[in-house]
Amino acid sequence: MKNNFLRWPKVLIVLVACATVGACHVPPKPSPPTLTTTAPLDGIPSSNADWPRRDWWTRYNDDDLNAIESLALAKSPDLAVAQARFNEASRAIDVARANAGVTLDGNVQVQRERLSESGLIPPKFLGFTWYNEGDIGAQFKYDFDFWGSHRAEIAASVDRTHAAAAERETAATMLNAALADSYFNWQLDMAHIGFSNESMALEQKIRSIADARVQHGLDPEDILQQADAEIAAMREDIATFTWAAQMRRAAIAALIGISPSELPEFHARPLPAFVGALPASAALDLIARRPEVQASRWRVEAAVRDIDVARAAFYPDVSIAAMVGLSSIDLGKLFQAGSRVFDAGPALHLPIFEGGRLEARYGSSQAALDSAIADYNKAVIDAAHDAANQALTLAQIQARRTERAGQIASAQRLYQSSLSRGKRGLTDARAEYNASIELIRQHDADTQLIAAGLSAEIALTKALGGGYVVDDTDNNNKSLGAVQP
Repeated sequence: MKNNFLRWPKVLIVLVACATVGACHVPPKPSPPTLTTTAPLDGIPSSNADWPRRDWWTRYNDDDLNAIESLALAKSPDLAVAQARFNEASRAIDVARANAGVTLDGNVQVQRERLSESGLIPPKFLGFTWYNEGDIGAQFKYDFDFWGSHRAEIAASVDRTHAAAAERETAATMLNAALADSYFNWQLDMAHIGFSNESMALEQKIRSIADARVQHGLDPEDILQQADAEIAAMREDIATFTWAAQMRRAAIAALIGISPSELPEFHARPLPAFVGALPASAALDLIARRPEVQASRWRVEAAVRDIDVARAAFYPDVSIAAMVGLSSIDLGKLFQAGSRVFDAGPALHLPIFEGGRLEARYGSSQAALDSAIADYNKAVIDAAHDAANQALTLAQIQARRTERAGQIASAQRLYQSSLSRGKRGLTDARAEYNASIELIRQHDADTQLIAAGLSAEIALTKALGGGYVVDDTDNNNKSLGAVQP
């Protein structure tokens, strides 16, 4: 027993020597990547606007919109795909944790074997050619993971799960925005139909007056043809917008993943006002509120952990294994004490020459990290540009509405003037009807600007993350320790 005890220092010396030899060609640990913490939004006007809430569409107080958004969150195939990817990433954590734990296997085996008559021990010396062999055993193995390979694998799986969760939020944000934009365009189509019907009714009155004047020889017949052309054009507009409205419903149904007949009924109503603007803290907080940026960040974290795994492969792998069981060529004696077998001991795997595989794997991991960092930096710049463009678009539309208000006021004064002249008998009703049609056209044009403003506001909401906020506990998670912002 004393001799066995004296051998252990020698074994340890051998292990240390092997570890030293194996570590001689380990690549140096890379410096933590530096990631951007602010979005480049210099020079873009901001305001005291609030960041979007997760259910931002409810601010429009539209029950129909709320209904289709809720339906989409429950049934959308796009969200189902994103959820499946998240579930897959979550299961990868379980796999990584299982690989890092203790391995305990059981084995039961019964075999009927025949000895070769030309073998090392001919059967005639044993007295039999065929025999049975039974084995029952349990094998235990534990990898000490001195270099943190398994821990890094688990951390990388956790990071990829966070990335998948952020990607799921990206899919939800894009879906919510697409639905709201399509819905308000449906409302715009219905507004166009209403304006066209009003204008056509007035144009028909103008035609009636023109017909009477032609019949009495007061006007040429060309006036009547012109009125018919105007009415035909308005009917074409009504048909166009009617079909467009049906296509909007079909598009909304496709986004949700149902047939148009399953959609709830929509009710035409005036478009709501838009007031979107960049929050004052957009440059500082935008990165934490864009789910696709956060997904890129988590992929950087996972890539850092993959490098840790690749570096750990250069070091010797130390494990301990044991086996206990029963073995006998006489099945009747298999469960007797004399059939017991046992072995135990340490194992060392030393990667001395791997044909360049370890270096190639490490180089691939480094390239993947560089790619992930580049993707992250691009995601930050794209997010800033997206938010800036939508904010500037909103400002432009608001300026155009101010100018449009002047045109509406002029059209209103023209209508009042024609109405006054008609009451005094200075003109017939056509002047009043034409002025009313022009006023309707101005209101129609303003409604288009409102719809464009809503579309830009929805796009800005999406650009601001759609209500997503990265969890601070995730940002402070231990798996983020390798990345210094």
